[in-house]
Amino acid sequence: MNNPIWQSPAVIQHCKLIANSYHYWTKKQLFADATNDLELSKSIYYAPFIVVSHGTEKDPIFNYANLTAQNLWKLSWEEFTKLPSRLSAEPIEEARRNQLLEEGRNRGVTYLEKGIRISKEGKRFYIKDVVLFNLLGDNKEYLGQGAIYEKWEFISE
Repeated sequence: MNNPIWQSPAVIQHCKLIANSYHYWTKKQLFADATNDLELSKSIYYAPFIVVSHGTEKDPIFNYANLTAQNLWKLSWEEFTKLPSRLSAEPIEEARRNQLLEEGRNRGVTYLEKGIRISKEGKRFYIKDVVLFNLLGDNKEYLGQGAIYEKWEFISE
């Protein structure tokens, strides 16, 4: 049987990057009780809140989505990590999303009170109280952006 994705060395390292970057910008710890990198990776993957990130491509691609995010968007790990992050929002929301990403890139961290996203099945939902932060490598080089939030609400059609 294959190991769960959160046990992959690359995913373990990426979770450490997310946690370290989040702490750098917010001064808050993600799972401070995790005693090692494997435990941190598992905790982030199974967290009851959303944890996603994308890379530095011209059209950034998601490179991490925890299980809660996968379930919300109705995407597998493989689907999520091939998805340009702009496609997680409706085209009408794209300008607002791009502005938020640029603000986050310039400031290092920014906050979104409310935005609209869309699942693979076309279900629209609000995301609320989002923390968007830059992912920083060991030498503080820019490696993409992460987002964490606990609140979402489906929009009735």
